[in-house]
Amino acid sequence: MDFKLILEFLIDLSFNNNRAWFKENNDVYQRAKSGFGQFIETLLPKIKQLDESIDVTTPAECIFRIFRDVRFSENKEPYKTNFGAFIAKGGRKGPHAGYYLHVEPDRSFIGGGIYMPESNMLRAIRTGIYENIDEFKGIINRDEFREYFPEIFGEKLKLPPKGFPKDFKDIDLLKHKHYAVAHNVENTFWTRSDILFNDLLDIFRVQYPFNSFLNRAVEKSL
Repeated sequence: MDFKLILEFLIDLSFNNNRAWFKENNDVYQRAKSGFGQFIETLLPKIKQLDESIDVTTPAECIFRIFRDVRFSENKEPYKTNFGAFIAKGGRKGPHAGYYLHVEPDRSFIGGGIYMPESNMLRAIRTGIYENIDEFKGIINRDEFREYFPEIFGEKLKLPPKGFPKDFKDIDLLKHKHYAVAHNVENTFWTRSDILFNDLLDIFRVQYPFNSFLNRAVEKSL
């Protein structure tokens, strides 16, 4: 679990994002990939103690591939310059809210929630918030939550979503297209091996009620 190696590899990749360099440095990539996998394997049971809904058993169910899909992108660089993992019920491909780790030099963050939910799930989440607005506001307005996650990030509708009263006093909370949060961290966050897991779990513990609220809504839409 050598995050110094991982960060150095990602820095080098950002300056040499091509297949020839990647092939020449495949051994370094494999060591970095293996180290990140070992880290997620160690983290999984710790998160399961926090959130009993997590049912994944292997890092492969959580870790995103480094290869980019460039078919419909103007950016033709073949590789991502980060390592990412999403730990949730059903794994990274599932519909549930979860816990996300993004390791990228100078752009790392910890967060989660639900990003790009399907339309039926998005409506279920908005309905859940509308019907339980005091509970939801109580979660996102807690001091410890706002310390890590001052806002729900991502695009918002310009107009109120259909099917909800336009004069609803907290209509802005229903305009989000994603219900996800993020907390930026420095490169050194990953290299403090003695306290890394404690720091991560402190953040995820604060995030847990947010995920739990979202997942109640998701379950109703399945």
